[in-house]
Amino acid sequence: MSANHSPAGQQPTATYESAFLKACRREPVPHTPVWFMRQAGRSLPEYLKVREGVPMLESCMRPELVAEITLQPVRRHRVDAAIYFSDIVVPLKAIGVDLDIKPGVGPVVQNPIRTRADLAQLRDLTPEDVWYVTEAIGLLTAELGETPLIGFAGAPFTLASYLVEGGPSKNHEHTKSLMYSDPQLWADLLDRLAEITSAFLKVQIEAGASAVQLFDSWVGALAPADYRRSVMPASVKVFDAVASYGVPRIHFGVGTGELLGLMGEAGADVVGVDWRVPLDEAARRVGPGKALQGNLDPAVLYASTEAVEAKTREVLAAAAGLEGHVFNLGHGVMPSMDPDALTRLVEYVHTQTAR
Repeated sequence: MSANHSPAGQQPTATYESAFLKACRREPVPHTPVWFMRQAGRSLPEYLKVREGVPMLESCMRPELVAEITLQPVRRHRVDAAIYFSDIVVPLKAIGVDLDIKPGVGPVVQNPIRTRADLAQLRDLTPEDVWYVTEAIGLLTAELGETPLIGFAGAPFTLASYLVEGGPSKNHEHTKSLMYSDPQLWADLLDRLAEITSAFLKVQIEAGASAVQLFDSWVGALAPADYRRSVMPASVKVFDAVASYGVPRIHFGVGTGELLGLMGEAGADVVGVDWRVPLDEAARRVGPGKALQGNLDPAVLYASTEAVEAKTREVLAAAAGLEGHVFNLGHGVMPSMDPDALTRLVEYVHTQTAR
């Protein structure tokens, strides 16, 4: 049972009344909750120490190491939620796709998917394939207590873009070519990835994750019509697959200002917003019935404390009329960011929004 689930006749579990989950449910909160995408990672010296000599994918498969890395920003920054430390390609690696994460490059796929025969690389994901996820989340929920844990996965489009391109891409030439030239193969690819992603999220929820976030990192490369026709059905399938668990479902992509309404329509309870669209305008585009997450420009954290506080007040002012707001950056924490600036930011948001 999820740590967020509170069925009739049973006592709510430890995280149910947390500020983070209350904001996701659009309920009154004691303060605006804060967490950061990529809060566990290269910005923290303690992370660099425990990761020394350990390849990225291997670090995602060691339960004790995953738990330690996930907990580090909670201890340091006092954020309102932890996010499970992993990588979006972990479920693909778990089912046998020949890939690696190369430093300075990102995920590189040995045999890109370009034909129907290539789909054979993508078998179903079972809980046994990712046993280390279940074990790590068990360790984490025992340590986190009332602090919620967010599970996550890569969205079908973003996973497909890595698989089709063979690695990161600026223009997604092969991806768009396949999507436009062979729409049936494209639909079958995304449907299979939706199955894998759904299974990966279910493992995390059943192990104790209190919420899940679907990262569609590259979907901002698409026009709304292409998103609705060629991507949205697979995202809907993922959100529908985990709806019965009752945990908040967050959807985030970069450069998705023109897609915000569609991303909410896909089934998210919380829509993540990058820094390009003010939250009050984002709320207009998304429509009622959704909480929003975001959206301080990460680069602001390199400015003076006074400048950070001024920009933070702008975000909070834009969020003042929202049904629910989770404070976050508009993208992930950068490796060279000063951890103390993040700690100060958490305290400042808590202080400014205390009810």
